[in-house]
Amino acid sequence: MNFLPAKILKPITLLLLMGVTVGGSEKPKFADYCKRLEHEIQGRKHGFLAGNLTYYVGGFHASWDPVEDETIGLTHPVHHDLRSRGVGRLESEIQGTEHTGVGNDFSGWEFYKDTRVLYGSVIIDGQIFSHPKPTSMLWRPDKMICVYELDGVTIREEKFIAASDAAVSVITSSRPVTLKFDGHSFYHRNSVSSTATLRVIPQSNVIAILEGGDVKSRPDPDAGKRVGPSVYSGMTTVLSASRNFTESISTSVDQRGVQHYSLTVGCDKNGTAVGWAMDDDHDSAVSRVCDTVKNHMRLGRQKTDEMNRLLNEQIPWFRCPDRRFVDVYYYLWSLYLMYYIDVGKGWEQEPHTQTAVNNFLGIHRYDSMFQIKVGAWTQDKEKYAYGNVLTWKHLTENRRYRELDNGVRMLSDNKGVSWHSGAYGGEASEHVKGAWQIYQHTGDSAFLKECYQGHFRELFWERLTTFAMNSFEVAEILEKIAALTGNDKDVEHWQKLVRREPDHIRQMFDDRWQANGIPDYFAGPRDGMMVTNSFWAMRSKYFPKEYAERMVRTWAFNKESGFYGEFFPLAMSRQAMRKFKTPVDHSFGYTPDTAYFTLDGMFTQGLKKEAVELTLDHIENYNWSEPWQIPLAPEAYKRDLTLFGDQYSNFNAGKLLLYIEGLGGITYSVPDKRISVSPALPKAWEWMEFCLPIEGQWIRIKYSSKGVESKGVKPDWTFAPSS
Repeated sequence: MNFLPAKILKPITLLLLMGVTVGGSEKPKFADYCKRLEHEIQGRKHGFLAGNLTYYVGGFHASWDPVEDETIGLTHPVHHDLRSRGVGRLESEIQGTEHTGVGNDFSGWEFYKDTRVLYGSVIIDGQIFSHPKPTSMLWRPDKMICVYELDGVTIREEKFIAASDAAVSVITSSRPVTLKFDGHSFYHRNSVSSTATLRVIPQSNVIAILEGGDVKSRPDPDAGKRVGPSVYSGMTTVLSASRNFTESISTSVDQRGVQHYSLTVGCDKNGTAVGWAMDDDHDSAVSRVCDTVKNHMRLGRQKTDEMNRLLNEQIPWFRCPDRRFVDVYYYLWSLYLMYYIDVGKGWEQEPHTQTAVNNFLGIHRYDSMFQIKVGAWTQDKEKYAYGNVLTWKHLTENRRYRELDNGVRMLSDNKGVSWHSGAYGGEASEHVKGAWQIYQHTGDSAFLKECYQGHFRELFWERLTTFAMNSFEVAEILEKIAALTGNDKDVEHWQKLVRREPDHIRQMFDDRWQANGIPDYFAGPRDGMMVTNSFWAMRSKYFPKEYAERMVRTWAFNKESGFYGEFFPLAMSRQAMRKFKTPVDHSFGYTPDTAYFTLDGMFTQGLKKEAVELTLDHIENYNWSEPWQIPLAPEAYKRDLTLFGDQYSNFNAGKLLLYIEGLGGITYSVPDKRISVSPALPKAWEWMEFCLPIEGQWIRIKYSSKGVESKGVKPDWTFAPSS
């Protein structure tokens, strides 16, 4: 073990050659994170489970307001392979590069809430308990556990999504009861017709529904709704159970053409399983759901094992004295990994993470700025990092972007198999920095070449888009990528595209300092809408540190007119809040992305004391519920501190970087064979510890008041701690 006393740490880099640990012996002991993260959500959150192309939402909360409780069975399983952004699959009518493809829909994002699959009721001694709500609903990354207390009978069920993408609920009862399930074929509030057909297949004990019908959807911005095929048209929904129900089935068709069904099965201590699957192929849907129902015990264990494997082996291990922060860390990682999708069709060839289940699924250009960087810290980067960058290449290669007269090319906010959203922005330049970090963590120049040729080069050749003063660093990286990937002739182009003389760079920051008469503030707006975006420019290594110190001192800790609300940061300064009071302004009082970018800038500027204090303040207030004693991942908090938006939002992924890169101060480079650490240990913690998976090896780094310890660094690598 190597040890560096804190009092010896100097601003200059100190180099230590560390002892080798063969075969990753520093790998942390296995932990049951699924059990650790188990927490009560009844009355607090809706249910959420994820497979690959299957998701499950239990009940319905509209922007955190409870509308529908979960009940026995499978209420809202949904197939979502990104064939549509919402509920329709119409083709765009826009000509040229802004053609949004097939499947964009500006309405019907939350189409899951109109599904009704297997809503359960319980019959006890002739009395019907219709769609009872759970007395307890426990959430875990691998499953949900619901308990119902009905007239002296205890009913327990476990719901999970198997590796086959079939959803199953396994139900047991303390004494024999009858379960009655009802549901109907897919029909959305925007539907105009249904052509669904239903068939009972007794020999397989299944109900098979061929979904069909038309819906109103809006594929193009600034255009009205049109009528076309629904997202599920041509797909088959299959329902099954572990006990025979074919003789109890009752079916009917209403005036809209919607197929309704009900069925009953017995249930006792031995348990009953009910299952659901959807597929374009009828036979595949039948076989998958039947196999899952039959083998639910084994497949349930497999699901738990797989989620625990991911949380134990794919991500950096973290511990500190405050359990809340450890739980938040693993909760955010579990969501990041649960949202991973691998479609393998059209513009969805690479696996990538996504952002939200009850807004709209898919990867987002803006969110990718930090989600790409999070993926760079995983073990299997080819699976959990590369695709977050490369999935955007399909839009560039297919010339699906907005091109301005000045040469700027902007990608859409969101994309799927054959559609993009038609809402454009320039944040893709930040993807370049994320791709470079992935290269630093892999040394994979072939990955960089894939990013560069046909994507970065094409997108930014005429003009570089800008995010938070990043153009100087992005141009530097593009120059390096060109040289590394055999595109030496491009180097001079990137050198000339963005002026990078030191005096010019400094002038660009000076010109924006205290703009529009706002003291100690960067890039102040003319209208006075002071939002955290001005802090984000601190993420540039060229941002003048003296400006950062003054801005943080004047505005970050200011509770009267600055950005310190009930916790830090408010999305808009208190000074600006007095003027800007629209419903949207009130809804997004605190948001996770603004917190990440703001705090990341403070760490970049070396303002550790301030950054650590404000980071802990944010995480313990935003991502931890003290009354409920559970981790949270809200899309936003309103100004009045009530929760708003999505409840399982991967919009929070940037907080993981605040742990690893902020508090941990960790950077590493495989090409340079170097690990650098700049400690930022909170005063409230006596210690904290990380284990990093690097090239199949686990590197342990422990921080304490005495200094920094490390184990497992290879002998040909350099470990460089600094103060």
